[in-house]
Amino acid sequence: MRHVTPAADPDHRKLRLTFVSAVFSLVAVFAAVGSTIPLFNIYRAEDGFSNAGISLTVVAYSAATLGTLLVLGRLSNHVGRRPTAIAGLALLVLGCLVLLNVHHIGVLIAGRLLMGLGAGLASSSLPAYIVDAAPRRPVWLAAVASSQTVMLGLAVGAVASGALVQFGPWPRELIYVVVVALLVLSAVLVAISSETVTPAPGGWRSLRPSVRVPVRVRRLLPVAAAVLLPTWATGSFYQAFVPALVQDQLHTDSPLVLGLTFAAYMAPSAVGAPLGGRFSPAAAQSIGMLGFLAGWVGMLTGIITGALPLFVAATIVAGAAQGIAISAVTRGLLHGSGLTERASIFAVVYLLSYSGATVPSLISAQLSSVFSVPHIAAGYGAFALVATLFTVIAARDPHPDTADLPGESLDLAR
Repeated sequence: MRHVTPAADPDHRKLRLTFVSAVFSLVAVFAAVGSTIPLFNIYRAEDGFSNAGISLTVVAYSAATLGTLLVLGRLSNHVGRRPTAIAGLALLVLGCLVLLNVHHIGVLIAGRLLMGLGAGLASSSLPAYIVDAAPRRPVWLAAVASSQTVMLGLAVGAVASGALVQFGPWPRELIYVVVVALLVLSAVLVAISSETVTPAPGGWRSLRPSVRVPVRVRRLLPVAAAVLLPTWATGSFYQAFVPALVQDQLHTDSPLVLGLTFAAYMAPSAVGAPLGGRFSPAAAQSIGMLGFLAGWVGMLTGIITGALPLFVAATIVAGAAQGIAISAVTRGLLHGSGLTERASIFAVVYLLSYSGATVPSLISAQLSSVFSVPHIAAGYGAFALVATLFTVIAARDPHPDTADLPGESLDLAR
Protein backbone atom coordinates (compact mmCIF):
# COMPACT_ATOMS: atom_id res chain seq x y z
CA MET A 1 0.00 0.00 0.00
CA ARG A 2 1.25 3.48 -0.87
CA HIS A 3 2.52 5.42 2.13
CA VAL A 4 0.84 8.63 3.26
CA THR A 5 2.99 11.14 5.08
CA PRO A 6 1.74 11.98 8.56
CA ALA A 7 1.44 15.63 9.39
CA ALA A 8 3.85 17.16 11.86
CA ASP A 9 2.87 16.23 15.39
CA PRO A 10 0.62 18.90 16.92
CA ASP A 11 0.62 19.61 20.62
CA HIS A 12 -1.58 17.41 22.80
CA ARG A 13 -4.21 20.09 23.38
CA LYS A 14 -4.64 20.63 19.65
CA LEU A 15 -4.84 16.88 19.14
CA ARG A 16 -7.59 16.62 21.78
CA LEU A 17 -9.48 19.37 19.97
CA THR A 18 -9.10 17.44 16.72
CA PHE A 19 -10.46 14.25 18.30
CA VAL A 20 -13.44 16.04 19.86
CA SER A 21 -14.14 17.97 16.64
CA ALA A 22 -14.09 14.80 14.54
CA VAL A 23 -16.39 12.95 16.96
CA PHE A 24 -18.80 15.91 17.18
CA SER A 25 -18.84 16.24 13.39
CA LEU A 26 -19.57 12.55 12.85
CA VAL A 27 -22.46 12.81 15.33
CA ALA A 28 -23.77 15.85 13.44
CA VAL A 29 -23.47 14.07 10.07
CA PHE A 30 -25.60 11.14 11.15
CA ALA A 31 -27.95 13.31 13.20
CA ALA A 32 -28.73 14.95 9.85
CA VAL A 33 -29.28 11.51 8.29
CA GLY A 34 -31.56 10.41 11.16
CA SER A 35 -33.53 13.65 11.26
CA THR A 36 -35.73 12.70 8.30
CA ILE A 37 -37.08 9.47 9.81
CA PRO A 38 -39.83 10.86 12.12
CA LEU A 39 -41.09 12.94 9.20
CA PHE A 40 -41.79 9.91 7.03
CA ASN A 41 -45.27 9.41 8.49
CA ILE A 42 -46.10 13.07 7.90
CA TYR A 43 -45.02 12.68 4.29
CA ARG A 44 -47.15 9.54 4.04
CA ALA A 45 -50.22 11.21 5.58
CA GLU A 46 -50.02 14.67 4.01
CA ASP A 47 -48.35 14.00 0.67
CA GLY A 48 -49.48 10.44 -0.04
CA PHE A 49 -46.03 8.83 -0.10
CA SER A 50 -46.19 5.02 -0.14
CA ASN A 51 -44.09 2.52 1.80
CA ALA A 52 -42.37 1.62 -1.47
CA GLY A 53 -41.57 5.29 -2.13
CA ILE A 54 -40.18 5.79 1.35
CA SER A 55 -38.08 2.64 0.94
CA LEU A 56 -36.69 3.98 -2.34
CA THR A 57 -35.48 7.12 -0.53
CA VAL A 58 -33.47 4.83 1.76
CA VAL A 59 -32.06 3.12 -1.34
CA ALA A 60 -31.16 6.49 -2.92
CA TYR A 61 -29.32 7.59 0.20
CA SER A 62 -27.46 4.30 0.58
CA ALA A 63 -26.60 3.99 -3.12
CA ALA A 64 -25.19 7.53 -3.16
CA THR A 65 -23.09 6.72 -0.12
CA LEU A 66 -21.82 3.50 -1.71
CA GLY A 67 -20.86 5.27 -4.93
CA THR A 68 -19.04 8.00 -3.03
CA LEU A 69 -17.11 5.47 -0.97
CA LEU A 70 -16.05 3.57 -4.09
CA VAL A 71 -14.79 6.66 -5.89
CA LEU A 72 -13.70 8.96 -3.05
CA GLY A 73 -13.01 6.53 -0.22
CA ARG A 74 -9.23 7.09 -0.35
CA LEU A 75 -9.28 10.79 -1.20
CA SER A 76 -8.54 11.99 2.34
CA ASN A 77 -5.18 10.15 2.16
CA HIS A 78 -4.15 12.59 -0.57
CA VAL A 79 -5.89 15.92 0.07
CA GLY A 80 -6.11 15.57 3.85
CA ARG A 81 -8.81 14.69 6.35
CA ARG A 82 -9.97 18.28 6.90
CA PRO A 83 -10.95 19.33 3.35
CA THR A 84 -12.62 15.98 2.68
CA ALA A 85 -14.66 16.19 5.88
CA ILE A 86 -15.67 19.81 5.23
CA ALA A 87 -16.80 18.91 1.69
CA GLY A 88 -18.97 16.13 3.12
CA LEU A 89 -20.50 18.51 5.68
CA ALA A 90 -21.25 21.03 2.91
CA LEU A 91 -23.11 18.40 0.86
CA LEU A 92 -25.19 17.48 3.90
CA VAL A 93 -26.10 21.14 4.42
CA LEU A 94 -27.24 21.29 0.80
CA GLY A 95 -29.33 18.14 1.30
CA CYS A 96 -31.02 19.62 4.37
CA LEU A 97 -31.83 22.82 2.44
CA VAL A 98 -33.50 20.74 -0.30
CA LEU A 99 -35.58 18.92 2.34
CA LEU A 100 -36.97 22.18 3.71
CA ASN A 101 -39.70 21.97 1.04
CA VAL A 102 -40.78 18.35 0.51
CA HIS A 103 -44.14 17.80 -1.19
CA HIS A 104 -43.09 15.37 -3.91
CA ILE A 105 -41.28 12.06 -3.59
CA GLY A 106 -38.66 13.25 -6.11
CA VAL A 107 -37.65 16.12 -3.82
CA LEU A 108 -37.29 13.74 -0.88
CA ILE A 109 -35.17 11.38 -2.97
CA ALA A 110 -32.99 14.29 -4.18
CA GLY A 111 -32.41 15.54 -0.64
CA ARG A 112 -31.57 12.08 0.64
CA LEU A 113 -29.26 11.49 -2.32
CA LEU A 114 -27.30 14.65 -1.44
CA MET A 115 -27.15 13.46 2.15
CA GLY A 116 -25.78 10.16 0.89
CA LEU A 117 -23.00 11.89 -1.04
CA GLY A 118 -22.06 13.90 2.05
CA ALA A 119 -22.26 10.91 4.36
CA GLY A 120 -20.04 8.92 1.99
CA LEU A 121 -17.28 11.52 2.18
CA ALA A 122 -17.71 11.78 5.94
CA SER A 123 -17.74 8.00 6.42
CA SER A 124 -14.25 7.59 4.98
CA SER A 125 -12.61 10.76 6.34
CA LEU A 126 -14.07 11.41 9.79
CA PRO A 127 -13.68 7.91 11.31
CA ALA A 128 -10.06 7.85 10.07
CA TYR A 129 -9.63 11.35 11.53
CA ILE A 130 -10.98 10.07 14.87
CA VAL A 131 -8.55 7.15 14.94
CA ASP A 132 -5.64 9.40 13.91
CA ALA A 133 -6.27 11.77 16.83
CA ALA A 134 -7.62 9.34 19.47
CA PRO A 135 -5.80 9.00 22.81
CA ARG A 136 -3.87 5.75 23.25
CA ARG A 137 -5.85 4.85 26.39
CA PRO A 138 -8.30 3.26 26.81
CA VAL A 139 -7.30 0.96 23.98
CA TRP A 140 -10.90 0.41 22.81
CA LEU A 141 -11.68 4.13 22.50
CA ALA A 142 -10.61 4.58 18.88
CA ALA A 143 -12.64 1.60 17.60
CA VAL A 144 -15.71 2.49 19.66
CA ALA A 145 -15.66 6.21 18.85
CA SER A 146 -15.13 5.62 15.13
CA SER A 147 -17.81 2.93 14.76
CA GLN A 148 -20.47 3.83 17.34
CA THR A 149 -20.58 7.60 16.90
CA VAL A 150 -22.58 6.86 13.76
CA MET A 151 -25.28 5.08 15.77
CA LEU A 152 -25.30 7.80 18.41
CA GLY A 153 -25.75 10.46 15.74
CA LEU A 154 -28.65 8.60 14.13
CA ALA A 155 -30.34 8.25 17.52
CA VAL A 156 -29.84 11.92 18.42
CA GLY A 157 -31.19 13.05 15.06
CA ALA A 158 -34.26 10.82 15.23
CA VAL A 159 -35.22 11.75 18.81
CA ALA A 160 -34.62 15.48 18.31
CA SER A 161 -36.61 15.39 15.09
CA GLY A 162 -39.48 13.48 16.70
CA ALA A 163 -39.67 15.99 19.56
CA LEU A 164 -39.56 19.04 17.29
CA VAL A 165 -42.08 17.56 14.85
CA GLN A 166 -44.52 16.79 17.64
CA PHE A 167 -44.07 19.80 19.91
CA GLY A 168 -42.23 22.53 18.00
CA PRO A 169 -43.35 25.09 15.43
CA TRP A 170 -42.86 24.46 11.69
CA PRO A 171 -42.86 20.65 12.09
CA ARG A 172 -41.66 19.99 8.54
CA GLU A 173 -38.80 22.50 8.57
CA LEU A 174 -37.43 23.27 12.04
CA ILE A 175 -35.32 20.12 12.48
CA TYR A 176 -33.47 20.82 9.23
CA VAL A 177 -32.67 24.37 10.36
CA VAL A 178 -31.26 22.99 13.63
CA VAL A 179 -29.23 20.34 11.81
CA VAL A 180 -27.80 22.88 9.37
CA ALA A 181 -26.58 24.92 12.35
CA LEU A 182 -24.89 21.82 13.81
CA LEU A 183 -23.25 21.00 10.48
CA VAL A 184 -21.92 24.54 10.07
CA LEU A 185 -20.54 24.47 13.62
CA SER A 186 -18.91 21.12 12.81
CA ALA A 187 -17.25 22.58 9.72
CA VAL A 188 -15.84 25.43 11.81
CA LEU A 189 -14.49 23.00 14.43
CA VAL A 190 -12.86 20.83 11.76
CA ALA A 191 -11.38 23.91 10.07
CA ILE A 192 -9.59 24.97 13.28
CA SER A 193 -8.41 21.44 14.09
CA SER A 194 -5.06 19.90 13.21
CA GLU A 195 -4.57 18.04 9.94
CA THR A 196 -3.28 14.53 10.63
CA VAL A 197 -1.92 13.70 7.17
CA THR A 198 0.21 15.76 4.82
CA PRO A 199 -1.43 16.26 1.39
CA ALA A 200 0.33 14.12 -1.19
CA PRO A 201 0.14 13.61 -4.97
CA GLY A 202 -1.99 10.89 -6.49
CA GLY A 203 -5.43 12.30 -5.65
CA TRP A 204 -6.73 11.95 -9.21
CA ARG A 205 -5.51 8.36 -9.44
CA SER A 206 -7.27 7.57 -6.17
CA LEU A 207 -10.62 8.38 -7.84
CA ARG A 208 -10.48 5.16 -9.86
CA PRO A 209 -13.22 2.99 -8.31
CA SER A 210 -11.25 0.64 -6.14
CA VAL A 211 -11.34 -0.85 -2.67
CA ARG A 212 -7.95 -1.57 -1.15
CA VAL A 213 -7.46 -3.30 2.17
CA PRO A 214 -4.34 -4.66 3.84
CA VAL A 215 -3.80 -8.30 2.87
CA ARG A 216 -3.57 -9.24 6.53
CA VAL A 217 -7.25 -8.40 7.16
CA ARG A 218 -8.53 -10.40 4.17
CA ARG A 219 -9.32 -13.43 6.35
CA LEU A 220 -11.48 -11.24 8.60
CA LEU A 221 -13.69 -9.82 5.85
CA PRO A 222 -16.26 -12.68 5.52
CA VAL A 223 -17.26 -12.45 9.19
CA ALA A 224 -17.10 -8.66 9.01
CA ALA A 225 -19.66 -8.88 6.21
CA ALA A 226 -21.80 -11.31 8.23
CA VAL A 227 -21.93 -8.75 11.05
CA LEU A 228 -22.24 -5.51 9.10
CA LEU A 229 -24.75 -6.60 6.43
CA PRO A 230 -27.64 -7.70 8.71
CA THR A 231 -27.10 -5.06 11.40
CA TRP A 232 -27.18 -2.22 8.89
CA ALA A 233 -30.00 -3.92 6.99
CA THR A 234 -31.98 -3.75 10.22
CA GLY A 235 -31.19 -0.05 10.49
CA SER A 236 -32.56 0.48 6.97
CA PHE A 237 -35.63 -1.58 7.90
CA TYR A 238 -36.24 0.82 10.79
CA GLN A 239 -35.94 3.79 8.47
CA ALA A 240 -38.16 2.43 5.71
CA PHE A 241 -40.80 0.33 7.47
CA VAL A 242 -40.91 1.08 11.19
CA PRO A 243 -42.77 4.40 10.59
CA ALA A 244 -45.61 2.40 9.04
CA LEU A 245 -45.19 -0.42 11.55
CA VAL A 246 -45.45 1.90 14.57
CA GLN A 247 -48.53 3.56 13.15
CA ASP A 248 -50.38 0.61 11.65
CA GLN A 249 -49.32 -2.38 13.73
CA LEU A 250 -48.41 -0.84 17.07
CA HIS A 251 -51.22 1.75 17.00
CA THR A 252 -49.50 5.08 17.61
CA ASP A 253 -48.85 8.00 15.27
CA SER A 254 -46.61 10.02 17.62
CA PRO A 255 -43.48 11.30 15.82
CA LEU A 256 -41.66 11.32 19.15
CA VAL A 257 -42.53 7.64 19.78
CA LEU A 258 -41.28 6.89 16.27
CA GLY A 259 -38.03 8.75 16.93
CA LEU A 260 -37.58 7.01 20.28
CA THR A 261 -38.27 3.61 18.70
CA PHE A 262 -35.59 4.20 16.08
CA ALA A 263 -33.23 5.53 18.78
CA ALA A 264 -33.92 2.41 20.86
CA TYR A 265 -32.07 0.46 18.17
CA MET A 266 -29.27 2.95 17.53
CA ALA A 267 -28.42 4.46 20.93
CA PRO A 268 -27.77 1.23 22.89
CA SER A 269 -25.14 0.37 20.28
CA ALA A 270 -22.85 2.98 21.85
CA VAL A 271 -23.40 1.38 25.28
CA GLY A 272 -22.81 -2.17 24.09
CA ALA A 273 -19.59 -1.32 22.26
CA PRO A 274 -17.36 -0.78 25.34
CA LEU A 275 -18.69 -4.03 26.82
CA GLY A 276 -17.34 -5.89 23.81
CA GLY A 277 -13.90 -4.48 24.56
CA ARG A 278 -13.63 -6.95 27.44
CA PHE A 279 -13.55 -9.87 25.02
CA SER A 280 -11.39 -10.81 22.07
CA PRO A 281 -12.74 -9.57 18.71
CA ALA A 282 -13.92 -13.06 17.68
CA ALA A 283 -15.68 -13.74 20.99
CA ALA A 284 -17.31 -10.29 20.99
CA GLN A 285 -18.56 -10.80 17.42
CA SER A 286 -20.20 -14.11 18.36
CA ILE A 287 -21.69 -12.77 21.61
CA GLY A 288 -22.96 -9.67 19.85
CA MET A 289 -24.61 -11.54 16.99
CA LEU A 290 -26.28 -14.03 19.35
CA GLY A 291 -27.75 -11.09 21.27
CA PHE A 292 -28.74 -9.46 17.98
CA LEU A 293 -30.61 -12.61 16.95
CA ALA A 294 -32.34 -12.78 20.35
CA GLY A 295 -33.44 -9.18 19.83
CA TRP A 296 -34.93 -10.05 16.45
CA VAL A 297 -36.89 -12.92 18.00
CA GLY A 298 -38.34 -10.50 20.53
CA MET A 299 -39.10 -7.87 17.87
CA LEU A 300 -40.98 -10.35 15.71
CA THR A 301 -42.95 -11.51 18.74
CA GLY A 302 -43.82 -7.90 19.53
CA ILE A 303 -44.95 -7.28 15.96
CA ILE A 304 -47.13 -10.39 15.90
CA THR A 305 -48.75 -9.61 19.26
CA GLY A 306 -48.92 -5.85 18.74
CA ALA A 307 -47.04 -5.31 22.02
CA LEU A 308 -45.14 -2.02 21.74
CA PRO A 309 -43.26 -2.42 25.08
CA LEU A 310 -41.94 -5.85 24.01
CA PHE A 311 -40.98 -4.52 20.60
CA VAL A 312 -39.07 -1.60 22.12
CA ALA A 313 -37.37 -3.81 24.74
CA ALA A 314 -36.24 -6.27 22.07
CA THR A 315 -35.06 -3.36 19.93
CA ILE A 316 -32.84 -2.19 22.80
CA VAL A 317 -31.37 -5.68 23.14
CA ALA A 318 -30.65 -5.88 19.41
CA GLY A 319 -29.14 -2.39 19.43
CA ALA A 320 -26.77 -3.08 22.32
CA ALA A 321 -25.78 -6.41 20.78
CA GLN A 322 -25.00 -4.87 17.40
CA GLY A 323 -22.74 -2.38 19.19
CA ILE A 324 -20.73 -5.25 20.65
CA ALA A 325 -20.43 -7.00 17.28
CA ILE A 326 -19.72 -3.95 15.08
CA SER A 327 -17.08 -2.47 17.38
CA ALA A 328 -15.41 -5.90 17.56
CA VAL A 329 -15.30 -6.05 13.75
CA THR A 330 -13.78 -2.57 13.63
CA ARG A 331 -11.25 -3.43 16.34
CA GLY A 332 -10.16 -6.54 14.46
CA LEU A 333 -9.79 -4.78 11.11
CA LEU A 334 -7.86 -1.86 12.64
CA HIS A 335 -5.48 -4.10 14.57
CA GLY A 336 -1.94 -3.15 13.60
CA SER A 337 -3.11 -0.58 11.02
CA GLY A 338 -1.03 2.42 10.09
CA LEU A 339 -2.05 5.96 9.23
CA THR A 340 -1.98 5.10 5.52
CA GLU A 341 -4.47 2.26 5.83
CA ARG A 342 -7.28 3.67 7.95
CA ALA A 343 -9.27 5.54 5.33
CA SER A 344 -9.26 2.44 3.10
CA ILE A 345 -10.29 0.17 5.97
CA PHE A 346 -13.17 2.45 6.89
CA ALA A 347 -14.18 2.68 3.24
CA VAL A 348 -14.51 -1.12 3.22
CA VAL A 349 -16.39 -1.12 6.53
CA TYR A 350 -18.93 1.36 5.22
CA LEU A 351 -19.16 -0.24 1.79
CA LEU A 352 -20.23 -3.45 3.51
CA SER A 353 -22.50 -1.50 5.86
CA TYR A 354 -24.27 0.44 3.14
CA SER A 355 -24.53 -2.65 0.96
CA GLY A 356 -26.49 -4.13 3.85
CA ALA A 357 -28.63 -1.03 3.95
CA THR A 358 -29.15 -0.79 0.18
CA VAL A 359 -29.74 -4.24 -1.25
CA PRO A 360 -32.34 -5.50 1.28
CA SER A 361 -34.12 -2.12 1.08
CA LEU A 362 -34.29 -2.37 -2.71
CA ILE A 363 -35.69 -5.89 -2.50
CA SER A 364 -38.12 -4.92 0.25
CA ALA A 365 -39.35 -1.93 -1.73
CA GLN A 366 -40.31 -4.27 -4.57
CA LEU A 367 -41.95 -6.77 -2.21
CA SER A 368 -43.86 -4.22 -0.14
CA SER A 369 -46.73 -4.20 -2.64
CA VAL A 370 -47.10 -7.98 -2.25
CA PHE A 371 -46.17 -8.72 1.36
CA SER A 372 -47.18 -7.01 4.58
CA VAL A 373 -44.67 -5.26 6.82
CA PRO A 374 -44.73 -8.15 9.37
CA HIS A 375 -43.85 -10.60 6.59
CA ILE A 376 -41.00 -8.37 5.43
CA ALA A 377 -39.79 -8.14 9.04
CA ALA A 378 -39.70 -11.94 9.16
CA GLY A 379 -37.38 -11.91 6.14
CA TYR A 380 -34.98 -9.60 7.94
CA GLY A 381 -35.13 -11.90 10.96
CA ALA A 382 -34.19 -14.88 8.78
CA PHE A 383 -31.24 -12.88 7.44
CA ALA A 384 -30.12 -12.26 11.04
CA LEU A 385 -30.35 -15.99 11.79
CA VAL A 386 -28.15 -17.02 8.85
CA ALA A 387 -25.57 -14.32 9.60
CA THR A 388 -25.40 -15.26 13.28
CA LEU A 389 -24.81 -18.91 12.53
CA PHE A 390 -22.00 -18.04 10.13
CA THR A 391 -20.39 -15.63 12.61
CA VAL A 392 -20.42 -18.15 15.47
CA ILE A 393 -18.81 -20.77 13.24
CA ALA A 394 -16.27 -18.61 11.39
CA ALA A 395 -15.25 -15.71 13.69
CA ARG A 396 -11.47 -15.38 14.04
CA ASP A 397 -9.17 -13.03 15.91
CA PRO A 398 -6.55 -10.99 14.01
CA HIS A 399 -3.06 -12.45 14.05
CA PRO A 400 -1.26 -11.07 17.12
CA ASP A 401 1.78 -10.13 15.05
CA THR A 402 -0.08 -8.21 12.33
CA ALA A 403 1.55 -4.96 13.36
CA ASP A 404 4.85 -6.38 12.11
CA LEU A 405 3.55 -7.42 8.70
CA PRO A 406 4.38 -5.30 5.63
CA GLY A 407 1.74 -2.89 4.38
CA GLU A 408 0.65 -4.82 1.32
CA SER A 409 -2.90 -4.36 0.09
CA LEU A 410 -5.57 -6.32 -1.68
CA ASP A 411 -7.59 -4.56 -4.37
CA LEU A 412 -11.12 -5.92 -4.02
CA ALA A 413 -12.20 -4.26 -7.24
CA ARG A 414 -10.08 -6.56 -9.34
